[in-house]
Amino acid sequence: MPSIHALANPARFLRIARPMTPILFWTGLALIVVGSWAGLTLTPPDYLQGETVRIMYVHVPTAWLGMGGWSGIAVSSIVFLVWRHPLASIAARAIALPGAVFAALCLISGSIWGRPTWGTWWQWDGRLTSMLLLFFVYLGYMALARADADQGGDGRIPATYGVAGSVLLPIIRYSVVWWNTLHQGQSIGLTGSSIAPSILWPLWLTLIGFSLFFAGIVVMRMRTMLALAKTEARQRRMAR
Repeated sequence: MPSIHALANPARFLRIARPMTPILFWTGLALIVVGSWAGLTLTPPDYLQGETVRIMYVHVPTAWLGMGGWSGIAVSSIVFLVWRHPLASIAARAIALPGAVFAALCLISGSIWGRPTWGTWWQWDGRLTSMLLLFFVYLGYMALARADADQGGDGRIPATYGVAGSVLLPIIRYSVVWWNTLHQGQSIGLTGSSIAPSILWPLWLTLIGFSLFFAGIVVMRMRTMLALAKTEARQRRMAR
């Protein structure tokens, strides 16, 4: 098993990333399709929420990956700040756009779910507001990383921002515990789930599927960024 330091070598990383990209992407997409089909056709409606419970098969994975994406940015930023691995900075920047997209999908699907369930599209409660803040933090990170790259920065400023932004993650996680909120409490934990097994099982398919799909997109973006960096370096050498 290659170590983190070994994978920090771009050439070694690319040897692993090239075959893994289509595996992650297409396996994830297949599981998303199968899980979504099963959730729409093979599970019963919820006794309280009725048919709207089926939004769960998209909403829960997008919420998980919206938060998980920023966790990846924070970890990559720490690795970059401590060990100065340029691949860690590339990983953080590669995660930012899909992370922002999944955070937006979480907010959109949550609003669609909330309209018939709560009687409103939006409520400024702890969970929804903190997730919206995370979406804006994603946008801020992308703008900061672009500005830092354009000005020839060393990447430390966006990396520091990436670590600082992680303060939102425990707030999102425990918001339904700390504040009185419309959003339902935790339904799935380490000790079990309050969701009926007949409804729950397709969620694992979409959760794994979206995670693999997300990883495939991130690896694809990292490969693209490495290729662009290699092209730019070659152009600079030729211009001398």
